Amino acid sequence: MSKRDYYEVLSVAKDANPADIKAAYRKLAMKYHPDRNPDDKSAEDKFKEGSEAYEVLSDSEKRARYDRFGHQGVGNQGFQDVNDIFSSFGSIFEDFFGFSGGGSSGRVRRGADLRYDMAVEFDEAVFGVERVVELERPVRCDTCTGSGAKPGSGRTVCRTCGGQGQVNRAQGFFAIRTTCHSCGGEGTTIDKPCEDCRGQGRLNKKRKLTVKVPAGVDSGVRLRLTGEGEPGPAGGPSGDLYVVLHVKESDRFVRDGLDLIVEQPIGIAQASLGCTVKIKTLDGEADVEVPSGTQSGDRITLAGSGVPHLKGVGRGDMHVEMRVVVPKKLTKEQRELLQKYAEISKEDTMSLPGGFFHRMFSQE
Repeated sequence: MSKRDYYEVLSVAKDANPADIKAAYRKLAMKYHPDRNPDDKSAEDKFKEGSEAYEVLSDSEKRARYDRFGHQGVGNQGFQDVNDIFSSFGSIFEDFFGFSGGGSSGRVRRGADLRYDMAVEFDEAVFGVERVVELERPVRCDTCTGSGAKPGSGRTVCRTCGGQGQVNRAQGFFAIRTTCHSCGGEGTTIDKPCEDCRGQGRLNKKRKLTVKVPAGVDSGVRLRLTGEGEPGPAGGPSGDLYVVLHVKESDRFVRDGLDLIVEQPIGIAQASLGCTVKIKTLDGEADVEVPSGTQSGDRITLAGSGVPHLKGVGRGDMHVEMRVVVPKKLTKEQRELLQKYAEISKEDTMSLPGGFFHRMFSQE
């Protein structure tokens, strides 16, 4: 199949200046880069085609030969393997387009972070708790101390990159350093791999860890255990372990940030005359004075009886929400007393179908 005209590939005029050609190629590369088009062979081919076109048109000598003789004038441009092209762009694509094309700095690399989800009871989240958890995760190989090399042999400097982990390569208008294929970016190679970890420098093992949950945490809080993640390659530092907390709901309290809400049922006489009720708080029982005339939904606030602040300074409040309970059944004496109250208060209860007293007396 014949190649398309390079100017047509980049959608530029034949008299386009270098800046226009560069901008056109950048637009094409961003559109068809495989990171944005996974498993799309058509996009991959267009990316290769655009890179080849820019390779020629960005070079004044190659462009002059192409303008005079066409594809014959620049010979067989033959591109390297597409995967190598993608890795070549490294941090340049990350800077321009917001994604990375690969590459490595050759420096000692930190291990990956790990996540562990842990459920805690409501009281444990409020007051804090210390838990011992057991999890299986990669740990540094004791035999080779994480180097991956058989004891006594060690690692040697990579002959291909000279220990840099990268090799220089020209690609279009980019100044490119690609990951060394010989050492995988480590900068060193192993002649005799460790027999226990087979050159990986780490093994999966079960380990017990102590997790200290501070008072006042809530669902979604992440606790970081420094250095408890995966060990870095070739003896690099370990990543961190993040413990994500999931707090179970209380059967009595509703949490709102640092505040707690609790519902307290009271009778109509208590609400009307006022009373003292015992409320279960986080710190035990407390006497709460209910003023006369309290309505359903009224709240009484107990300052400083809520959830402790994570930083250890102060606490939230507890809000006691009153719920006036109307009795479903009354004794004869209770009905008579309430009817007497209604008469004194000039409440025409019997004339209200479905009303409170109407319902009670209609049951007789």
